[in-house]
Amino acid sequence: MPLPTDEKLLALSNHLLEQFKTIFGQHPGFRPAHAKGAMLTGTFTPSTEAASLSRAPHMTRESTPVTIRFSNSTGLPLLPDNDPNANPRGMAIRFNLAEHSHTDIVSHSIDAFPTRTGDEFLEFLRALASSDLAAPSDPKNPKPIEVFLGRHPAALAFAQAPKPAPSSFARESFFGVTAMRFINADGVARHGRYRIVPEAGNEHLDDAAVAAKGPNYLFDELKERVAAGPIVFRILVQLANEGDVVDDATIHWPEDRTVVELGAISLTAAVADDAHEQQHIIFDPIPRVDGIEPSDDPLLELRAAVYLISGRRRRSAPAQ
Repeated sequence: MPLPTDEKLLALSNHLLEQFKTIFGQHPGFRPAHAKGAMLTGTFTPSTEAASLSRAPHMTRESTPVTIRFSNSTGLPLLPDNDPNANPRGMAIRFNLAEHSHTDIVSHSIDAFPTRTGDEFLEFLRALASSDLAAPSDPKNPKPIEVFLGRHPAALAFAQAPKPAPSSFARESFFGVTAMRFINADGVARHGRYRIVPEAGNEHLDDAAVAAKGPNYLFDELKERVAAGPIVFRILVQLANEGDVVDDATIHWPEDRTVVELGAISLTAAVADDAHEQQHIIFDPIPRVDGIEPSDDPLLELRAAVYLISGRRRRSAPAQ
């Protein structure tokens, strides 16, 4: 995938990457966010409903191989799994359609995003980077991040949203917060957002239980779980109604909207040479496949550019 030619987009992407480096430090070979991760392989099997929503190849074939990356938040590769900053967790899914042909889903474990645009997100990161989070709050002299949150209700809601730690990556739900446009064989198009839910059900830990866990409890448990048997997730899409806002990741649709099940993922093995493969793979928030198109959400082009730029830098760094 070539780099975008839009100079403003490239400049904004590089500014964002610089802010991540300011906040988390420089860790060559690792992602600027969601640095700590692990990858598994398995198979996606579409539901009988899938083709009614999209004509994309993985919705019409009997099955498609997948590669999944689970991750903690932040750009710190050694962040303990029981650190509160490790939330939200991430889940990226690659559908391997053919040699050198794929489409991806990028999601995280909270159904929200702090800002609508990349410029707002850069402002958010700059406020975070310039704030002493360890210092007590002073109403007479608020921190930059407190000022930002006070002016941006969506970011405040994101910051205040519960982010409990899961007992397992296999017991957590994940959300694609930017809408996609799904087109079926008859040309009927609907906007929707991905929801990825665990077959085993959600299970979260209280603070005491989290504190008692080891620093790698999620990744250790993931290896043990997949060795014992398949890990299964269901991929759902919440569909927008006519008139719903489809280009703003900070706006939720009502829970009464139709939810379609696209199919199930069965994860059966850890990826061989995991560290090398994590350093090499670049997930793409834009689907780039017939039958699924990006919405007009301004975050999509920006996230794709950031992922590509940081991914190329990661590939050129020494091995992890």
